[in-house]
Amino acid sequence: MPKSSPSLAMLPPEALASLARLGENLALARVRRKESQRQWAQRLGVSAPTLIRMERGDPSVSAGLYAGALWLMGRAQALGEIADPIHDLGALEADVRNARQTRAVRSKASISAGLKKSVQSQ
Repeated sequence: MPKSSPSLAMLPPEALASLARLGENLALARVRRKESQRQWAQRLGVSAPTLIRMERGDPSVSAGLYAGALWLMGRAQALGEIADPIHDLGALEADVRNARQTRAVRSKASISAGLKKSVQSQ
């Protein structure tokens, strides 16, 4: 029986939809490989009902089992790429906002002094 957690009840609909899509894709990958649920469950070290829950996108199934299923497909590396900082546009936007707010306003005298230094060093 799945564990009940208040945090699972608070998952946004977009997150639940993504889990459902992941489960569907895992089920499709299993079927394309012509393996039964029993075979994949055994390879993952879980019961068939747990595999069925995973293929439905049940959020109470552990992330480790999803990672194991991706490994069976040869796609385990994709899991690590999901939260790669290069794709985190929200953090990038925050960095740009912070840089704009903390940027020092330079005086004309400071700018000309900096230009003189760079010309002299060439």
